[in-house]
Amino acid sequence: MNKRLSRLRRAKRTRMKIRELEAKRLCVHKTPQHMYAQITTSDGTQTLVAASTLDKGLRKKLKSTGNVEAAKAVGKLLAERALKAGVETVAFDRSGFSYHGRIKALADAVREAGLNC
Repeated sequence: MNKRLSRLRRAKRTRMKIRELEAKRLCVHKTPQHMYAQITTSDGTQTLVAASTLDKGLRKKLKSTGNVEAAKAVGKLLAERALKAGVETVAFDRSGFSYHGRIKALADAVREAGLNC
């Protein structure tokens, strides 16, 4: 089993548990250049709120889009949009990525902005 398949296997296990809990899900995806985050329903059929380093307003403020500062900015923006949409509590889905670096920075920024995660 390679690295990608192992990550997807971990992600699937997490998603099935979140579906069982019927909680809204904060999904995170990262590439070397960008961070993407969205809040979906527990089964993943609807996206309620989304934010990424590709947002025009956010991209102008950032010096680089693939670092910890960019992840913090995405987390803060996502939490603001979620609170405005009436979402207060979510389950964190790290998509099988390790909980450190940019993933941890995004999660911490979401919590600091007032979203229960």
